[in-house]
This record gives sequence, structure tokens and C-alpha cells, in this order.
Amino acid sequence: MGVSGSGKSCVGALLARRLGATFIDGDDYHSPASVAKMAGGIPLDDEDRREWLEALADLIDASRRRDETLVLACSALKRRYRELLRRGDPELVYLFLQGERTQLRERLAAREAHFFRGDAMLDSQLRDLEVPGEREAVTCHIGDTPEFIVEAFLEALPRCRQP
Repeated sequence: MGVSGSGKSCVGALLARRLGATFIDGDDYHSPASVAKMAGGIPLDDEDRREWLEALADLIDASRRRDETLVLACSALKRRYRELLRRGDPELVYLFLQGERTQLRERLAAREAHFFRGDAMLDSQLRDLEVPGEREAVTCHIGDTPEFIVEAFLEALPRCRQP
């Protein structure tokens, strides 16, 4: 989880490979209307995100019911979003990719074919972001390599699953 440009897709895909898990990029599940809105530089609001998050929670639930390991890249900016996703699996563990605005902005500027563009969109996500606490997520800094982040998360994972 994290704002756009934090490396969720890159780290998520790498983590899924390491775990032999299925990887899903949550961006692929946005409605055409939401993609058009973001492509137009208009941030999504809670209502825009509700149906999307419910669909992702359903994917999480289906994966859990099949006893499959799933890695899902999703912004999950607010605590209530994370709680909604957790309905799909109460044991869900979050990896929060944290970074500074300058670094995030540089990454977004380097993207060529992505609907998420512009400083206003990034600023909106940073305003909406409710940083998860230490008990809610493993936090890693985006300045580290994706490989280092995956290793740090895998090392912390057993502690996250203890009652």
C-alpha cells in the first residue's frame, strides 16, 4: 500500500514471485469512469473508491477461500479502506511503502503510460493518506531497493501473524 509512485506494482510483483503467489495490481480494477476521472486530473473521492475497494475485498476473499497466497497492490490510503479490504481476509498483512513528495513526484514524472498524472493528484493522495501504525503494517522506505524491501517484509511477516 502507498500513494501512487511508491512502487507498489514493482515491489508487489517481486514479492509475489518470491512467495509463489498470485499478483494483482489494484489499478486494473478501477472502473472506466474512475480511470477517466484520474486521467483528467480529478482525484477520486470516497464514493469513487468504495465499489473498487469492495471488488478488491472480494478478490482477497476468493483467494483466501481457495487457500491461495495473494499479493495485491492497492493504495489503501485510509484506515477505513484498509478495514474494508480486511473483510476479505482478517489475517491480511500490509506493506506500507513510504516516501517523500519529491521522490514520489520524480517517479510519477518518469511514467509514460499511466492514467495517474500531475502534482494535484499526488497532493490529493498525500492529504488523504492515513499513515498506518506499526501494528497495522510493515513500513519500508521507497529509497531502498525493491529487493531490500521484499526481504525486510518477509523477515517481518512472521511477527505480523502472531496474535
